Amino acid sequence: MQHAVPSQQRPGTPRLHTRFTRSLFGQVLIALVIGTALGLAFPEFAAKLKPLGDAFIKLIKMLIGPIVFCVVVAGICGAGELKKVGRVGIKAVVYFEVVTTIALALGIVLAYVFQPGVGMNVDPRSLDASAIAGFIDNATKVKDQGTVDFLLKLIPNTVFGAFANGDVLQVLVVSILFGCALSLVGEPGRPLVSLIDTFSHTLFKMMGFIIKLAPLGVLGAVAFTVGKYGIGSLKQLGFLVLLFYGAVSVFVLVVLGGIMRACGFSVIKLIRYLRAELLVVLGTASSDSVLPQVMKKLEFMGVKKSVVGLVIPTGYSFNLDAFSIYLTLAAVFIAQATNTPLAMADLLGILAVALITSKGAHGIPGSAIVILAATLSAHPAIPAIGLVLVLSVDWFIGIARALGNLIGNCVATVVVAAWEKDIDRARAHGVLNGTIESADLDAGLAAMAQDAAAPAIVPGPVAGR
Repeated sequence: MQHAVPSQQRPGTPRLHTRFTRSLFGQVLIALVIGTALGLAFPEFAAKLKPLGDAFIKLIKMLIGPIVFCVVVAGICGAGELKKVGRVGIKAVVYFEVVTTIALALGIVLAYVFQPGVGMNVDPRSLDASAIAGFIDNATKVKDQGTVDFLLKLIPNTVFGAFANGDVLQVLVVSILFGCALSLVGEPGRPLVSLIDTFSHTLFKMMGFIIKLAPLGVLGAVAFTVGKYGIGSLKQLGFLVLLFYGAVSVFVLVVLGGIMRACGFSVIKLIRYLRAELLVVLGTASSDSVLPQVMKKLEFMGVKKSVVGLVIPTGYSFNLDAFSIYLTLAAVFIAQATNTPLAMADLLGILAVALITSKGAHGIPGSAIVILAATLSAHPAIPAIGLVLVLSVDWFIGIARALGNLIGNCVATVVVAAWEKDIDRARAHGVLNGTIESADLDAGLAAMAQDAAAPAIVPGPVAGR
């Protein structure tokens, strides 16, 4: 007589189901579905859930400054020599400029090949300027900001002012100066390095608490979007939206994929490894919401802390690949929609201006529209009032912008680490191939903490693995 196998002992489905619902990826995916359903069934109620998404992002941003400080300082102190830190920084900036230029050029090429704005025949005088008045005012400030003003803006009024303002670049400047000074102090500074290490443990514990709220934040953001704009809102200027999503996909798979392949890695496997974080970005349309976890996961993957600490925060302002594609694509789209002729000199001018204005995007409210307005203001041939045309779909375009920017910065970190031989290739391949599972993250980080080579930031447990 055969005995039935108890359901809890059956292999396969129950266990997989439990792992899925307990994982951050699974919980966020469920939240996306529930948020969409609420938006369709109860649009008025769903539109009132926006504070859930806003609160989640604010909680994350609250910790970004201190976490960047800890990671950068520990990375510099653990790098050994300051010349190496400078070399990493220079290579990162060169990489940013080259890849950003490719992204800007891709936007122009795709706009001319597919001509998304041709045939709209929009009269600029018929557009309502009140909708973009605030954006234009901020854009004027960005446009009038010269190189000297931009560099001066990197310097905070006070050390603590950088953290109070939440400006990642200002925090980075303070962190680099502090880390270099602490590294030169030598042995007497080790207790302070140890204190920063303990402080980072606490910050990552706090981040673990906040990340458990990610599904709630995603649910609120998605429910608000669907409830306010409707599921069919993507059909407005649909061709431009689809073209941009296609452009970002091509850039990630072909350009970034080729760069990763040249370094011996796969961008597809990297995306799969970061799928939970990317899903949070998909729901919130903000790459800020996952910055600390991404830094932690790249360290776990085998990238040296000094590289992660320098490249990721810098890239959030200097390496906005998808944002760069959007700038030139949208500029040419507006020109086509308003029947504004553009010569090759005009296109090169847009490219040159966008290469500069794109660096001021991070931290500006409504940054995409503001920086696009600044780009158009510097090129008077294109009517800036045309921004009204893209304003209605900016949220949806913003999702792809955030995803593309995040993937671009993660690729940049891996590439610079590969150039510097600051990545454990065996470990990286093991993590990306799944032989070292994310479930082993805590054990792996604990082992890294025992590395006697140098003091290091060792993140705490990851919520929702």
